[in-house]
Amino acid sequence: MFFCGFNVIVFRYLAKEVFGSMLAVCIVLLLIILSGRFVRYLDEAASGGLEASVLFSLMSFRLPSYLELVLPLAFFIGILLAYGRLYVDSEMTVLKACGMSEATLVRYTLVIALVVASVVGAFSLYLGPIGAQASVALIEEQKSRTEFETLKPAYFHKLSGGGVSYAEAVSDDKKRLQNVFLARPGDAERRVSIMTATTGETVLDKISGRRYLVLNDGYQYHGTPGQSDYEVVSFSSYAQYLPEGDYQTKERDIMDAMPTQELLLSSTPQARAALQWRLSMPFLVLVVALLAVPLSRTQPRKGRYAKMIPAILLYVVYLVLCNAARGLLDEGRAPVPWLLWGVHGAFLCLGIVMLAWPKLASSISAVLRRPQPIAA
Repeated sequence: MFFCGFNVIVFRYLAKEVFGSMLAVCIVLLLIILSGRFVRYLDEAASGGLEASVLFSLMSFRLPSYLELVLPLAFFIGILLAYGRLYVDSEMTVLKACGMSEATLVRYTLVIALVVASVVGAFSLYLGPIGAQASVALIEEQKSRTEFETLKPAYFHKLSGGGVSYAEAVSDDKKRLQNVFLARPGDAERRVSIMTATTGETVLDKISGRRYLVLNDGYQYHGTPGQSDYEVVSFSSYAQYLPEGDYQTKERDIMDAMPTQELLLSSTPQARAALQWRLSMPFLVLVVALLAVPLSRTQPRKGRYAKMIPAILLYVVYLVLCNAARGLLDEGRAPVPWLLWGVHGAFLCLGIVMLAWPKLASSISAVLRRPQPIAA
């Protein structure tokens, strides 16, 4: 009964240390990723590619996908920090002196890892695809808008085909413009085209499905800068075709937004790669837990951060190889269809070897030190 109570107390203590360190690391990593992504979205909003009102919606939609990648790394670093402190403060030595073996420590760590793996699995298999689907739909809706639907009042805007546009006022639905100014670059003869109109609005042709910018009560000027022979044409109504946006969603983004049930029914290489990636993310948590336990071993005089850099480099190599394996699966160039699981299996074997290395090294050393019989 005493040892049972002791084990529960030790497990709770280890779980508290690991989860506390993991939470702190997760917050820091998440803030770094979110700030970088927010700056990217903010740049697109400043250039007119996105509306400022959808930035926080995009960030919230992508949050499950970010957590899917951040949690395994935060858990890995959390184990290194928590167990490293226990080694430095000699608490791990006391625990082992009280009867806790290395195998018991591994079992406790795997139990904690199962909790984290369940959360990561929920993000990768269910919540992540839902958020990615909403994010892709929102970005496609934003990118499919015409240039004149992204205008800000009282600002000059550069047009994709060259030239600038200006509107003194824009309605709330982005459909009606007031006091419009348009300037187009010159042709081979350096002639420029300038248009002014009192009002303008975007109109959808129900027959062709095309959208047009209709300008009302304005003037059109054609001429060469520096010369006085300008052609001036007045009009009561002028319609100009607005080309559709050429934004195309990346194939990987489409796969990431597809529900897991649909991936199970699909036989394309991209779908199989995305399904393997989602299923392997929880397994990655278990593998990094096995890697972190031996990597956290340190001597009190070396400090708790002695093995932090090599451990993080090992994790980076692990994640890069996983991503490379998914890339090969996406392109259909993988030598085996289970290449991603082969990467996980290799690092799982590495973790097992690292766990057993102290006993294995001592056994080899004992054999080498054994005195050899003297031949008669």
